[in-house]
Amino acid sequence: MTDSKYFTTTKKGEIFELKAELNSDKKEKKKEAVKKVIASMTVGKDVSALFPDVVNCMQTDNLELKKLVYLYLMNYAKSQPDMAIMAVNTFVKDCEDPNPLIRALAVRTMGCIRVDKITEYLCEPLRKCLKDEDPYVRKTAAVCVAKLHDINAQLVEDQGFLDTLKDLISDSNPMVVANAVAALSEIAESHPSSNLLDLNPQSINKLLTALNECTEWGQIFILDCLANYMPKDDREAQSICERVTPRLSHANSAVVLSAVKVLMKFMEMLSKDLDYYGTLLKKLAPPLVTLLSAEPELQYVALRNINLIVQKRPEILKHEMKVFFVKYNDPIYVKLEKLDIMIRLASQANIAQVLAELKEYATEVDVDFVRKAVRAIGRCAIKVEQSAERCVSTLLDLIQTKVNYVVQEAIVVIKDIFRKYPNKYESVIATLCENLDSLDEPEARAAMIWIVGEYAERIDNADELLESFLEGFHDESTQVQLQLLTAIVKLFLKKPTETQELVQQVLSLATQDSDNPDLRDRGYIYWRLLSTDPVAAKEVVLAEKPLISEETDLIEPTLLDELICYIGTLASVYHKPPSAFVEGSRGIVHKSLPPRTGSSESAESPDAAPSGAPPSEQPAVIPTQGDLLGDLLNLDLGPPVSGPPVATSSVQMGAVDLLGGGLDSLMGGTSFTAPSAVMPANLGPPPSGGLGDLFDLAGGVGTLSGSHVAPKTVWLPAMKAKGLEISGTFSRQVGAISMDLLLTNKALQVMSDFAIQFNRNSFGLAPAAPLQIHAPLAPNQTVEISLPLNTVGSVMKMDPLNNLQVAVKNNIDVFYFSTLYPLHILFVEDGKMGELMGFSILDLRERVTRQGVVWVG
Repeated sequence: MTDSKYFTTTKKGEIFELKAELNSDKKEKKKEAVKKVIASMTVGKDVSALFPDVVNCMQTDNLELKKLVYLYLMNYAKSQPDMAIMAVNTFVKDCEDPNPLIRALAVRTMGCIRVDKITEYLCEPLRKCLKDEDPYVRKTAAVCVAKLHDINAQLVEDQGFLDTLKDLISDSNPMVVANAVAALSEIAESHPSSNLLDLNPQSINKLLTALNECTEWGQIFILDCLANYMPKDDREAQSICERVTPRLSHANSAVVLSAVKVLMKFMEMLSKDLDYYGTLLKKLAPPLVTLLSAEPELQYVALRNINLIVQKRPEILKHEMKVFFVKYNDPIYVKLEKLDIMIRLASQANIAQVLAELKEYATEVDVDFVRKAVRAIGRCAIKVEQSAERCVSTLLDLIQTKVNYVVQEAIVVIKDIFRKYPNKYESVIATLCENLDSLDEPEARAAMIWIVGEYAERIDNADELLESFLEGFHDESTQVQLQLLTAIVKLFLKKPTETQELVQQVLSLATQDSDNPDLRDRGYIYWRLLSTDPVAAKEVVLAEKPLISEETDLIEPTLLDELICYIGTLASVYHKPPSAFVEGSRGIVHKSLPPRTGSSESAESPDAAPSGAPPSEQPAVIPTQGDLLGDLLNLDLGPPVSGPPVATSSVQMGAVDLLGGGLDSLMGGTSFTAPSAVMPANLGPPPSGGLGDLFDLAGGVGTLSGSHVAPKTVWLPAMKAKGLEISGTFSRQVGAISMDLLLTNKALQVMSDFAIQFNRNSFGLAPAAPLQIHAPLAPNQTVEISLPLNTVGSVMKMDPLNNLQVAVKNNIDVFYFSTLYPLHILFVEDGKMGELMGFSILDLRERVTRQGVVWVG
């Protein structure tokens, strides 16, 4: 009969029966009782009352019974620390048992009992086991050191266990070496400054020797340790690569990926002129291909890692395109990942094969997959110039199918092809316009509007087409509204006499009838440009746009180098560094590839450069349609316009008002005067001469020495704000209050469109100007801002009195946090409350207590 019988009993009074059985003189009955106790513990019953009785059963020669008792102890020692000490003598005795299995079991259990009172008794038995004659005991003791270090790091250092652990790297048994490396690596991760794994060529040689003989998980520990080593020159790097290469043929996929990580890292130090470099490239391909014959879940992990490898060194798999062709029974997550890698490997040599495959995918039934396939055709056109015509022809064929979602995706990618190859494929616009009525997705509608606005002079009825979109302006999504506004302004600048009414209509809708701040801001900017200097408006809105070379889903080079160092881990699946998703990642050190020696070549392969582009050319960014204010004019903002300052009068000297007073009537006056709440009177250009600070809101008081300024503290951690970290402090300088902010982008995407808002508070603190961040915040970039504050905001009693609730918005989301501001910022330099407050602190306290609200000023 199996042990399942122990899990079936649920009768009352069981604890008393078990207690009697545990104290029985018969060994078999005692063993049966302990099994019942463990079964009860496993299903969640509280059997801690039997602790003394179970501990008494430790005094036995039966290994099975001893294991069961130790299992019970590990579970309940934390809740019964005083009782657990009773077992210490038995542990110490078992550590000297003639049976190595019992010695190892004792030291392992002592390491798992996380009770401070017991750790001091563990030191002496652990010291003996680390030098035990049996390798099984030594390898168990090595892991125990890491567990003890986690409980009491200082004790481990004082007892000299770390030095003993380092000595075990030279042990004759490979499994002892592997466990010693694993323990040291874990301790080093939690204490990055300790420099425990100070490897040298001699210790590396010992690790490589042990690599061939230890178990697969031991090999992974050793390979991960090797990946953290920095060879002194390219010869040593080559020697290590030669000895690691046989691991590529291992049956365990984790061993293969760890070996790939070591080779990818050390290849950086090898010259591309070496014969061995080419040999290594050829050896890396077969194991990666083999990983794709595993189960779908393993395939996905392998594909995510291959995605990184292909971005770094596409030459490794450039001849293996067929392996990434999608199979009919692949899960969708595998299909999408394969599609991504196919595009990365696409080149002039294989583009015909890739396009035929992609066209086939576009007729599948899975909508998500079909969309991605159509987008992939557009990406191929951008990447391989020679294939652009064939790609456009393929997309037109797909549009003719009249399948709604296929047509919409095709129009989105054709817009990008127009950006890449201007004045080359405009003949297809007529075909696109035929499908105008079938577009119902915001991205496709926005793309079509962009095409109509960009090529308005070639489309006879462009004004009618755009007017048809304008009819349901308020029902459109934000990105369509923004694109429509820009397209009609373009059309007006190209055909001013025919479209004056249309542009007046859209500017009125954007500025007066809309409650979207992004749309209003863009409308007012266009309004101001058209009214004051039409020449400048043309130069800005119709500026020549930079060509795009490849899509922006390529990982940023420094992040890619870091992720290559994490191949085979979760970071390589998420495509994020560990610091982005590991909570409390104080011990994580940012890794990077070693510098290339003996060659001035770029780490990127020549094949990685987009076809038709010079090798040094960096891929330009294709902004996403959802990026509302990151690029103010959405693909229309050229270089900063140099010219005379914009006058504050309605029309600049010598300039002609193309709008002919049309906008003046919209504002309800005879001359163009912006409302002061939206457009301050000072419209002089910023020092940069561009549109960065069109309304001159960034001017402020210079920072001089004043009252005490506390150091910045983290107000909003990145983990709670999708990668945005905000640190700050408050200061008062020459009578002006300011909030000094430090914004850090720890996400993997660009952040823009920043704005800030305060909740009502006790002293009416409010921003005196918008949050000015003139350039989008790139990943890992930090920007420092001083936000001027005033005390004319709404007032409400807060608890505590100096509590301030803040909302910060960007293109990703809106984030909330609260902080306490020091009361001294409200005092003038002579120590009194600022005159603006109008009453004393005592008066304030009385009013807050009595009324609950204080009206400031």
